[in-house]
Amino acid sequence: MWKRVCGSRVLHSNVANPGRIQSRNILSAIATATSAALRTTSLKRFYHEDVVYGYRVPKTLEYTDYTPDQLRNRQTHSALVCFVNAYRSIGHRSTDLDPLGMQKKTAIPELDPARYGLTNEGQSFNIDGILSISSSSQPRDAATMAEIHQALKETYSGHVAYEFEHIPDAAVRRWFADYVETASHEIQVDDAKRRIYLELFMQKKFGQVKRYGLEGAESTIVALDELFSLCNHAGVTEAVLGMPHRGRLNILVDLLKYPPRALFHKLQGHAEFPEDLPASGDVISHIANSPSLNYGCKDNLHVTMLHNPSHLEAVNPVVSGYGRAKQMYLYDNSTDPNCALGDKLIGIQIHGDAAFTGQGVVMETLGLSNLPHFSLGGTIHLIVNNQIGYTTPATNARSTMYTSDIAKLVDAPVIHVNGDYPEEVARAMRVAFEYRRLFRRDVIVDLITFRRWGHNELDEPSFTQPLMYNIIRSRESIPKLYERRLKQDNVVSDEDVKQMSSLFTGHLEAELDASKGFVPEADHLKGKWAGLVMPKEAVTTTDTGVAKDTLREVGEKSVLVDEAFKVHPRLAKHHVQPRLQKLRENKPVDWATAEALAFGTLLKEGYNIRLCGQDVGRGTFSQRHAMFVCQETENVYIPLNKIGDGQGRIEVANSNLSELAVLGFEYGVSIQSPNILPIWEAQFGDFNNTAQVIIDTYITSGETKWLRQSGLVMLLPHGYDGAGPEHSSSRIERFLQMCNTPMDLSNPQTVQNPNVHVVVPTTPAQIFHLLRRQMKRNYRKPLVVAGPKTLLRLAAATSTLEDMAPGTSFRPVISDSLASAPEDVKRIIFVSGKLYYDLAKAVAAEKGRLGDSIAVVRIEELCPFPSKLIENEIRRFAHATEFIWCQEETMNAGVYTFVQPRLQLLLPAGSHLKYIGRGPLAAPVTGVSNVYKAEQARIVEQALM
Repeated sequence: MWKRVCGSRVLHSNVANPGRIQSRNILSAIATATSAALRTTSLKRFYHEDVVYGYRVPKTLEYTDYTPDQLRNRQTHSALVCFVNAYRSIGHRSTDLDPLGMQKKTAIPELDPARYGLTNEGQSFNIDGILSISSSSQPRDAATMAEIHQALKETYSGHVAYEFEHIPDAAVRRWFADYVETASHEIQVDDAKRRIYLELFMQKKFGQVKRYGLEGAESTIVALDELFSLCNHAGVTEAVLGMPHRGRLNILVDLLKYPPRALFHKLQGHAEFPEDLPASGDVISHIANSPSLNYGCKDNLHVTMLHNPSHLEAVNPVVSGYGRAKQMYLYDNSTDPNCALGDKLIGIQIHGDAAFTGQGVVMETLGLSNLPHFSLGGTIHLIVNNQIGYTTPATNARSTMYTSDIAKLVDAPVIHVNGDYPEEVARAMRVAFEYRRLFRRDVIVDLITFRRWGHNELDEPSFTQPLMYNIIRSRESIPKLYERRLKQDNVVSDEDVKQMSSLFTGHLEAELDASKGFVPEADHLKGKWAGLVMPKEAVTTTDTGVAKDTLREVGEKSVLVDEAFKVHPRLAKHHVQPRLQKLRENKPVDWATAEALAFGTLLKEGYNIRLCGQDVGRGTFSQRHAMFVCQETENVYIPLNKIGDGQGRIEVANSNLSELAVLGFEYGVSIQSPNILPIWEAQFGDFNNTAQVIIDTYITSGETKWLRQSGLVMLLPHGYDGAGPEHSSSRIERFLQMCNTPMDLSNPQTVQNPNVHVVVPTTPAQIFHLLRRQMKRNYRKPLVVAGPKTLLRLAAATSTLEDMAPGTSFRPVISDSLASAPEDVKRIIFVSGKLYYDLAKAVAAEKGRLGDSIAVVRIEELCPFPSKLIENEIRRFAHATEFIWCQEETMNAGVYTFVQPRLQLLLPAGSHLKYIGRGPLAAPVTGVSNVYKAEQARIVEQALM
């Protein structure tokens, strides 16, 4: 049954309160009692027989319905129930949310008590089971109609509005109503006034710099300050923050301890890192800081602000992935058996109003929030709602009433608040924090503000919004308004304000002077990253071989399950038994086996792996089967997590049908720790194109801009096999275009240290070595793999255990081993990818006619470009006079435009690199099967002519 605690109806329970918030009002008492009433499912690391690593189930709330007395009371006063429910459901439409007063209000008849026959204001009602009202911190059982109406207006029609009736869980709705209806209305925000001084100072000193300041939205600082305090008092030790450009400098300096001298140094045109570091840096509105904060508690709150690009909202999934990786680390190393997801870490995302409703990555990231392999235990979203997007008003920017409506797709409650009232902003944040703390789900705070300037301080907004900016320019700032209220309440005096202004402005002047001699420090390769280096030259041939006995052991265990576990009979026959037989008989193994050997040996060495993407557990082509599903129970078993004691763990995360958010999530995982191998596999290679923003702004340029290394692996199935335009190409040409490998490599002194490695492996041993190389080097670089489809089961594309034994490594260039007389070779065909096997087969078939006149050389690594190894091949076949680049892709795609200028410079003087492949085409390839087959045959034929 429900019991009352300070006006809140909660479950009767003897469970101890897990929270530690030292609040100053009745909200804490309600939260404490409600928290005590929550019973949670067992949040073990594993699900299904203790073997699915990383599977997290959410907390659940057990509750009983209304008591018989409460139900009778609700039936007796059904009109009152309808009236109360109307306020809870649509009261938000009657609130005063717009600081500018431009939103036109209309009468809402559903909020008129007369509509329900409730016309006697003096009539007293038993409100048990209907409404929560407190008096002097004590719950009340009865109230007059006037008192009820006043309480509803104060709660639902003031400067804060709530949307929670769309939440399907009745227990959550009832908790939310009880919580907000019994909330204290006496909150004071300390020290809010000083937040404006940074803006005024920078406007005076750096008036011609685009700062994207918070003027008009200063309450954002209040919201975050309150949130950090709540986190610190609740025992949260880590917060991961992502936000756009607007207000970033204010938050950095005011809350995140970014030294003003460092900010002024950057504003004066200097770099944010030591000049000797090989980095390009970024604009002022993208810098970050990660301080430790304390609000009078035993432990600190460490806040990690992540770097962001100018692409709005792209940072959202990165925050989630980074936070998830850190959560897993904290959880795995926790000594508390009751440690749950979200206890020690919180995700915080700040959004703009137009971007929140307009950018698809918002929806995609929200879609990950409750998934078992992606959940962060709830993220708090703060929308800084300027009521305008650049120059576009809300009427043209969204099709919904509120910019926050998109969040309802995950049943997130929404709290709207007028930014003119800092104390109400603090209250809104408390409600959001308590909801997230108890239910571990996302929650939205929609902070309605305005933008004092245009899109930036140099913009003229009245070109397009003259009426709005007439109002803005004629009104006082939020700190000024709040200062006046504090003076009226005798909280501060004129002297207090003058003293505060003098102290803070003096501090900024001193910091400006100090900026002239400021020397920034590097903030990378610390913590978990200590011991790694910034390479000066790419390392491509690290010894990644493993003893054959270990390979056999790992290979066998990669398909073994408990005796009671029922594997699908087809898998047992065609997957499990063939792998065991090949390993035991020392026969060549296929691609999936070599991949499993790479995974297993890394796990055995203590590394963790996260394999993510659509259908990655089974594999798009039913080749991997890293997870088995019991045919009797549907329990999941991951054999690689049963290799032996002390091993690392592999998390097999079958994702939803998202690329942009999921790839951003995995990038976030990759920059959190170098001790995990993060892998994202596209269902088909070209599916990466919907995640292009993450590739452009994070994966390929993150280290150059922000000194943040990433070991992310992108597995992109690639190859023309008649599947048509959309399932053939990984668009490898786009990745090569983003590589910073020098064009002229003919000078042996030229050093390559590329931003990303791009490979096209053609043998199982090659992928084995590549995956291991990612973790065995003393630095991290993204790896883009144009992986196989048809090669997964091609009999010719196999490798022996000797190819993976000690002393072996990845080979950037594979010579033609069939060319037994190098001196007879007249033509060298350079190729990448599966076309090699077609060419090799054709050359072998024409051996009688061609002899040893043709050598087919595979270039397996394109970036860094293996110029020295290619020169070795040219010297080996010193009598060659014809040099061909052969590819199955169209001329304007594939790797030709990348290799042609580099390869041409390596050829003997007077030689020319000839192209053989498909001609230019707007689509990757034809969708007509007969045309495709004819083109494919013609390519091979021309190469041998």
